[in-house]
Amino acid sequence: MKQHQNNIALYVVASLLLLISACTKMDAYKDKYLANGSIIYPGKIDSVKIFSGRNRVKVTGLFTSDPKIVKYRVYWNSKRDSIEVPVTRTKGVDTAKVIIPNLPEGLMSFEIRTYDADGHASVPVDTAANVFGDLYQSSITNRPIVNAAMQTNGSALINWADVDKSSGIVNMEIKYTDKFNKAHDTIIVSTPTGLSSTLPNFQPGNSISYSTAYLPNPTAIDQFNVAYQTHGVKAEVTSIYLSNTGPFTSATFDGRWGTLAAPWVTNAAAKNKDGGTNGGFSSDVGGIINWETWNNTPVVNGIVYQPTSSPLPAGNYIVQFDEYSEIQSNSSVYCVAAAGGSGIPVLANLSTALGYVSLFNSAAVGTTSPNITDTRSFTFTLTTPQVVSIGFLGNIVGNGNPGSYFQVKNIKLFKN
Repeated sequence: MKQHQNNIALYVVASLLLLISACTKMDAYKDKYLANGSIIYPGKIDSVKIFSGRNRVKVTGLFTSDPKIVKYRVYWNSKRDSIEVPVTRTKGVDTAKVIIPNLPEGLMSFEIRTYDADGHASVPVDTAANVFGDLYQSSITNRPIVNAAMQTNGSALINWADVDKSSGIVNMEIKYTDKFNKAHDTIIVSTPTGLSSTLPNFQPGNSISYSTAYLPNPTAIDQFNVAYQTHGVKAEVTSIYLSNTGPFTSATFDGRWGTLAAPWVTNAAAKNKDGGTNGGFSSDVGGIINWETWNNTPVVNGIVYQPTSSPLPAGNYIVQFDEYSEIQSNSSVYCVAAAGGSGIPVLANLSTALGYVSLFNSAAVGTTSPNITDTRSFTFTLTTPQVVSIGFLGNIVGNGNPGSYFQVKNIKLFKN
């Protein structure tokens, strides 16, 4: 029994020695690794959001706990760059908000930590965002305009091309001057499809200038704007610069054939009726421009033209007319616009014209163009204001009965 008691005593002593040794080692560990006491982590920032911008981002978040937070720091570029923001805590929820500027374009990663007054840092909150810049700017273009034209009520109607809803287009800003010389700067909110805009009291012949605004993503803090672009508004200016444009009136008349009344000018070659007295006009359909080679009376370099009543402003123009013809393939008839008020060129010099279109239908069956009514047009551009001559030039041969002919019912001038 005595021996057993001795063993128990020895066991107790050994256990005490082991416990003392373990405590000594623990104290040494604490002295080495916890010299400043236990690790303290301030509360981290909550509900972090990051918003893209032009070479910048906006970071927001909430402080919902830990009143000891005195600042936070946002790191990027692998923690080589950072920005520090002081925090003044209240008793409620406080908001963090900071703009980080001068960032390169591309996907950027960010790390956010909060700090207390003793410099203790929270666990990190990581986030990322796209940064947009010159590369994105170079990729966007103005929203196309399908048509821009004057309306009978004096307004201009702009029909916009449809775009995908993900295009990022926010609006279009239009600048124009109305007929009362009042300048307008109008914002058109974008919708993807079926969009049209009305500009009241538009001055015929004027253009619009417009720019398209984009958001690279729905929450971006910066818009990107395309450079302003000029776009013409199609307006009929016939009555301003031309007269006797259809139904046409005559200066001379034999019961059917005649010559066109002023301001039209008819050259001798165009007078292929009544022994060279009449030609270029007939009373058909109420009064038309008409050459006909019935009974083999050809027209060679026949010309009828009129100069505009005053110089046309610089810009783009459309000449449009309704014609009805049966022209043999070895004949040539053109509607022509030429610089100056002295006439249009003969066929050999057609390349000197501002613009022209053939009346011969390339879809002709056999040797003649189809006997159809057609609306034809061509465009020309003026870089400086000038008087322009507009008319018809023809070489029309005869080939038995009935020969060739063409009829022009009206002519119109548009500024585009």
